Parts: sequence; C-alpha cells; structure tokens
Amino acid sequence: MADSVSDKSIQNLISATKSLRLSLQKSQGLGLALDKAGSRFEEINQRLPSLEAAVRPIRADKEALAAVGGHINRAVGPAAAVLKVFDAVHGLEKSLLSDPRSDLPGYLSVMKRLEEALRFLGDNCGLAIQWLEDIVEYLEDNAVADERYLSNLKKSLKSLRELQSDEGKTYLDGGLLEAALEKLENEFRRLLTEHSVPLPMSSSSSLGEQACIAPSPLPVMVIQKLQAIIGRMIANNRLEKCISIYVEVRSSNVRASLQALNLDYLEISIAEFNDVQSIEGYIAQWGKHLEFAVKHLFEAEYKLCNDVFERIGLDVWMGCFAKIAAQAGILAFLQFGKTVTDSKKDPIKLLKLLDIFASLNKLRLDFNRLFGGGACVEIQNLTRDLIKSVIDGAAEIFWELLLQVELQRQNPPPPDGSVPKLVSFITDYCNKLLGDDYKPILTQVLIIHRSWKHEKFQEKLLINEIVKIAKAIEQNLEAWITAYEDPSLANLFAMNNHWHLYRSLKGTKLGALLGDAWLREHEQFKGYYAEVFLRDSWGKLPSHLSREGLILFSGGRATARDLVKKRLKTFNEAFDEMYKRQSNWIVLDKDLREKTCQLIVQAVVPVYRSYMQNYGPLVEQDASNSKYVKYTVQTLEKMLMSLFQPKPMRYGSFKGSRQLSGNFNNAVKDLRRTTSAAV
Repeated sequence: MADSVSDKSIQNLISATKSLRLSLQKSQGLGLALDKAGSRFEEINQRLPSLEAAVRPIRADKEALAAVGGHINRAVGPAAAVLKVFDAVHGLEKSLLSDPRSDLPGYLSVMKRLEEALRFLGDNCGLAIQWLEDIVEYLEDNAVADERYLSNLKKSLKSLRELQSDEGKTYLDGGLLEAALEKLENEFRRLLTEHSVPLPMSSSSSLGEQACIAPSPLPVMVIQKLQAIIGRMIANNRLEKCISIYVEVRSSNVRASLQALNLDYLEISIAEFNDVQSIEGYIAQWGKHLEFAVKHLFEAEYKLCNDVFERIGLDVWMGCFAKIAAQAGILAFLQFGKTVTDSKKDPIKLLKLLDIFASLNKLRLDFNRLFGGGACVEIQNLTRDLIKSVIDGAAEIFWELLLQVELQRQNPPPPDGSVPKLVSFITDYCNKLLGDDYKPILTQVLIIHRSWKHEKFQEKLLINEIVKIAKAIEQNLEAWITAYEDPSLANLFAMNNHWHLYRSLKGTKLGALLGDAWLREHEQFKGYYAEVFLRDSWGKLPSHLSREGLILFSGGRATARDLVKKRLKTFNEAFDEMYKRQSNWIVLDKDLREKTCQLIVQAVVPVYRSYMQNYGPLVEQDASNSKYVKYTVQTLEKMLMSLFQPKPMRYGSFKGSRQLSGNFNNAVKDLRRTTSAAV
C-alpha cells in the first residue's frame, strides 16, 4: 500500500516537471515572437511619417491640391534655366584658367561670356529663389507637405538667398572670374614690362645731341592689347589696379633711363655744401638733365598715357601721367633747384639763379603742356615756388650788389699792392651780367620782379645800376690809394689797378658802356702813377752813385777810393732795402710787370754799369772789395727783372668785414674756378 502511494507521487512529480518544462518552452517562444514583433513595430513606427506625408495630400483640401501643380511648374522653369547657366560657367573654367598670352582676344571673348553668364545669374537667381520660396510657403500654408521636408527646403533657400548679396555674388562662379582677372593683370604687367626699355644714352655730355622728342615707346599692337585688357578691367571695377601697375612699370622705366646720368646730387641738402660755388658744376648739369628728362622721357610718357588711356577720359590719363612724373623724379629736380635758392646768399649765386631761371624758362611751354592739368597740382606748386624763389633771390642779390661794393671801402687794401679780388671779380662779374648769355635773362627776371610790385622796369635801370657799381669800384680804389702809408706802394697799387680797369674792360660790354674817354683816363692814370712810382723809388738810387769829387789827380787816388767805397756802400744799402721791401709786391699783368721792370733796369743798371766801369777798379784790388762790389751788372739786372712776380698759390688778399648773408669774400675766394679775372 505504501509502495503504491510512493510510485503515484513520483509519477505526479514527473508529470509536473514535464508540464513546467513545456510551459517554459512556450514562454521562450512567446518571448522570441514578441521580440520580433517589437522590431516590426519600430520599423512601422519609422515608416509612419513618410506614409503620413504620402497620404497627407489625400487629406488636404481639394482646391489646394489642384493648385500645387501650377505653382511647381512656375518655380521649376527659372530654376532649370539658372542650373543650365551654371553648367555653362563650369564649361568656361578650362579656357579661363589657361595663359592669356597665347590668344588674348579669345581669352577676352571667353571672359566676356563669363561676365554675361554671371550677370544672368545675378539677375535671375533671385527670381528663381522667389518662386521656390512662394511654393514652399504655399505648401506650408495648405499643409500639403511634411514639415521636416519644408524645413530642409527653407534652409536651402536661405543659403541661396545669402548668395544673392553683393559679397555672396563673388562666389557664384566659385572664384573663376577673380582668377581670370588676376591672369589679365599679370598679362597687363608682362606686356608693359617686356616692351618698356630704358632710353639708350651714350653719355651725359651727349644729351643735347638727342632727338628733341622721343617716339612712343610701345608698339601699336601692344597698345591695342593693353586697351583691350583695360576694357575688361573697367567692366569689373578694376581700373585702379591697372593704373597702379602701369604707373609702377613706366615710372621704373623712366628712373632706369635717368640712372645713367648719376643724379645722386639731386639729394644734396643745404647742410651738405658751404656755398653755391661748391655745387656749381651740379647746377650746370641740372639744366641739361632737366631738359633731357622733360623733352625725352616725360614727353614720351605723356604721349603714351594718352595713347593707352585715351578712351577712358582726360582726367584718367592725366592723373596716370602725373603719378609717373612724380614717382620718376621730377619732384627731385624741382627740390634741388629750391635747395639752391635756399642756400647762402652771395654774388656768384646770382649767376647760378639766372642759369636755373634760363633752364626753367626754356622749358616753360613744355611744363605748361605736360604738367598744366589738375592732376599735376603738386608739380605746379613746386615749380611756382621755385620760380618765385629764383626771381626774388636774383633780384635781391643784384640790387644789393652796389651796397656791398661800397661797404668794402672801409677795409684795408692788399699789402702787396696787387689788384684786389673785389676789383677783378666785379669787373668780370659785370661783364657777365651785360653779356648776351645773362643780360636778357637778368632783364626778364627784373621785369617780372618789379611787375609783382606793380612797378615798371626800364632797361636803363639795369645799365645805370651796373655803371654805379663800376663807379663805386673807382671810389674804392681812390680810398685804398690814400690808405697806404708807403707812397711807393700806393703808386704801385694805383698803377696796377688803373691798368687792370683799362686792360680788362677795353673791348668789353662794360668798357663800351663806360666809354672810351673813361678807359683812356685810366690808361693815363696808369702811366702817371708808373712814372711817379719809378721816380720816387728806384729813380732815387742813381743819385747814390755821384761822380762828384772823383776827378783823379796825382796823389788823390786814396781819397777817390774812399769816396767810391762809401757811395757803393750807400747804394748797396739803399738797393737792398728797396729790393727787400718790394720783393713782396706784385704786378699780376705780365706785360705791365715786364715793362715796369725794364723801366727800373733802364733807370738803374746803365748808371751802375758806367760807375763800375769807371771807378770799380779803385776798389776791386782792395782786400775788402766784396763789401762794396756786392753785385755784378748782370746780377743786378737779373734781380730787378725778377721783381713783382706772383707767388705760387698766392693771391691778392681782400678781407671783407661785412657779410651778404655770408661773407662777401666767399663769392670771390675761389674766383679762379669761376671767372677769368686776375687776382
């Protein structure tokens, strides 16, 4: 009984176990089924929005659905045209990224097509975007499309709308136009650089032999290419870039042409030179160099600017030329002239100012034509200031010259009796002012200067002023003659200077102005003072060789010898003293010096020779004869003929005490470099 109950329980447990296992398997199957169903539900959930959007038109208003087609068709038409043009733009890319030099006309033609395409895009993109925005708004208002779909459309349209701005339009072609313009700029520079050759010159000295006007320095074909490029650059608002390149290349070419002339002197400042004389060589070069620059270089650039930019307008090409002229060096030329006018004032400066005025006046018509436009205001102002400074400075120096000569009267005359530098300088200086080279220029300068003061000028004013200066020199000489303590030196000085006035002015403009009577008067004064000089100095020596008491009688030989010794000693002492004193005196004029020495020899040597022939034997046998017979006739003559010689590097001194904005003597201290006067 008990065993049967136990077996039954075991069977129940086994059955329950099987039942549980079966239930567990069913649960696992159900779980797997549920998992599969979940993924399918997720997939369905993801597809629901699109399904909803797909069926939304079915749920939309019937009239709205009917109008959608028309709206879409109107929007798609412009958009399709825009896309077609975009495709055409990309088709031009290969041609525009090539080198334009191989086929410039073809390149410009393609570039023009690109510009037209970009204009079309600029004009029609906005219209296409507007139509697309309208259809999106319609779809949104009538709930015809999905919201997320519409949101994406709005973002795309917003990006397109931003491209419509001025800044955004540059990206319509992906930067293709910008790249093409840079290539054109490079080609413009290449054409200019390869055909811009400095004007050849053999030397600075041959400037005057150059042709008056240089031909246009660029071939016609090149000019036409440059004009074609400029046309495209103007169409794209890049003219200023073209002008910048043109000015850079052409001004560099002009500077290269001038480089051979060695124009470093144009940079000299006032602090770098003492007076005008130290740079007068540069002033002479300046006139030639300026004329060359204006007539050859700037004239050519003026013509070329007109040829290249004439289609654009006068203001453009004149402005371009003004920049070239300024950068190439015309301002440096004018500034150098201004530096000269600002330098220390002295008489030599007057001649240099007249040289500068002559150079500017010679180029006056060229300056007015080349630099007369509104774009050349800076050049005009500098030129105007320079001319005013030149005229004011020249007139001031000229009218002050008489006063400066008069002020020198109070100074001592030269201690060697020579011609003062002032005298030789002024006579030569006045002749220069009256000469054909300077008189017309000085007259014109004085006319202009007085016209600024509303005063009339007559030529006699110039003549009278120079005559006054010459007369002032005469008065100075009279004062200096009386200033010597030694009468013989005063006579020599008077002889020297009266002869200088006669000799240096005879046959000259100043001499003709003063008249023959004036010249003869000085010639006569020279003769008078020469006679007085000889009489009061060397003419007194023969009196020491008196024959009185020397008649030889028997037994009187010793007495005669003593008289001869005494008189020879007196003669030697007087001769030595006079020779020593006058050995430092100078007669610069060779003819006058030789004639004066010959007169002295004639006055002294024959008497000495005769005396020695007659009485020399009385002392020659004496043991101490060398004390008395000091000179032979030949030695005496040689010594006398050597008198009044100019010393090497020695010049008559004349120190001034007053200044003409700097010592007046500065004008004459290196006179040998600028004048032919004897000093």
